[in-house]
Amino acid sequence: MVNKLNSLVDQVWNKNTKHLRITKHSKKWWSEECNKALTDYRISRSLNNWKTFKKVVKNTKRVFFDLKIWKVADKSHNPWELLNWINKYKLPTTKAIKHEGQLCLTLENLWDTLHYAPLAGRYRNL
Repeated sequence: MVNKLNSLVDQVWNKNTKHLRITKHSKKWWSEECNKALTDYRISRSLNNWKTFKKVVKNTKRVFFDLKIWKVADKSHNPWELLNWINKYKLPTTKAIKHEGQLCLTLENLWDTLHYAPLAGRYRNL
């Protein structure tokens, strides 16, 4: 009974799974259309097929990422979740510090603000 169940599971597994070949092009957005365009270019090595391949990749990426963005925006209605896809940008600390209404944009201004302001009792403006 166990052997029969094992062979049945094995048949179903082999029927419903597909063999994946991992390549340098194995991206979530990569499609069969990309494979076909790349194969056509590799066979012919023509400039037109190269341009077609690049166009197919560009369109496939656009459709994939537009769908991802739409899903995130629709699911949570929070566009800030999309910022996790890019590197977070941190402001330099000199741009975040103001002294007497002026931004401290140079190291000299920052030094003067942090060094002399507490001595003069102006630390409240930092």
